Amino acid sequence: MYYRILIFVIYLFSFPVHAQGKTILILGDSLSASYGIPVEDGWVSLLEQRLVRQNMKYKVVNASISGETTLGVKTRLDKLLNEYSSEIVVIELGGNDGLRGFPLSEIEQNLSDIVNTIKKNGVTVLLVPMQLPPNYGAAYNQRFMSIYKSVSEKQNINMSTFILNDIAQHSELMQADGLHPTKEAQAMMLDNLWPSLELLIIK
Repeated sequence: MYYRILIFVIYLFSFPVHAQGKTILILGDSLSASYGIPVEDGWVSLLEQRLVRQNMKYKVVNASISGETTLGVKTRLDKLLNEYSSEIVVIELGGNDGLRGFPLSEIEQNLSDIVNTIKKNGVTVLLVPMQLPPNYGAAYNQRFMSIYKSVSEKQNINMSTFILNDIAQHSELMQADGLHPTKEAQAMMLDNLWPSLELLIIK
């Protein structure tokens, strides 16, 4: 009997570790941290649910923090990559940098450094471009948005659609502060990212 049990235990642990699923790590700010709404209603939670429904063997780790900046993530990135062994990292950052008037060259350098560090760990990156409110001016906003295209092209990484595309301009989909989307907008946010993310998942 002892030997039968031993053989059964060996059999159980003979399956490869990857059978447990792969990991998608989300590095974001309040847009990904479900600011002002229940966490379970946020787009990251909806992503987890979609992966389950489509039988995609990925789990999602949300390391997003409200108020986060590119420098903040850059500072804690090594710890995050060591703590969470990931196959895909989604970078949704830069909005707070822009709102606080950080130099555009600094934002671009931080994003580049973040991407470089992730790629050196053999991990695939999806960059989410950001935009600033219209009151920052069209010229400045255009320069701000060009940062993401530049990083994407120089680093040869995938870039998604703006996460608030067709959302930010509709007041009924935004919270009272005009910066954060409502619960009803979260599925739309996921849909904005999904085509680019799905390509990486099934790659």
